[in-house]
Amino acid sequence: MKTPAVVRRLFDWKIRGVRWIEIIGVVCVGAMLCSVYLVKAGAQREATRIAELEAEIAQDRQRVRLLRAEAARLESPARLDALSKSLGLAPIDADQRVEETELDEVEPAPVPVPVVAPADEAAPALVPVEGAAQ
Repeated sequence: MKTPAVVRRLFDWKIRGVRWIEIIGVVCVGAMLCSVYLVKAGAQREATRIAELEAEIAQDRQRVRLLRAEAARLESPARLDALSKSLGLAPIDADQRVEETELDEVEPAPVPVPVVAPADEAAPALVPVEGAAQ
C-alpha cells in the first residue's frame, strides 16, 4: 500500500531541520502537560476546601453536642424542682379549676401605668467653665 503524496510531503516537510510533525507532537505533549497540571492544582484546591468544610462540620457537631448537654442540664427535673421551691412555687392540684366568669376574681385586670419619656441624652449638659465670664 502506497501512502499519498500529500501525507508523505507533510511528514517530510522540515522547518530548520526539524520535521513539522515532530513540532506538532511536542506542542500536543506540552498542552497535555499543562492541562494535567491545571487539573491537578484544581483538585488540590478542592481537596483543601473539602478538608476545611469537614473540620467546620466537626466543630459544629461538637457545638451541637455541647448545646444539647446544656439544654438537658437546664431542663432537668431536679434543677427545675429546686428552682420552683426556691421561688415558692408548688404543683397545681387537679381540682383547681376556674370558670370563665370567675377569671376576673382570680386576677383582676392590670392597672395601666403612665409612661414617662426618657430624658434626651443627645443634648449636652451645661457645665460651667472655670475662668469664664458670667
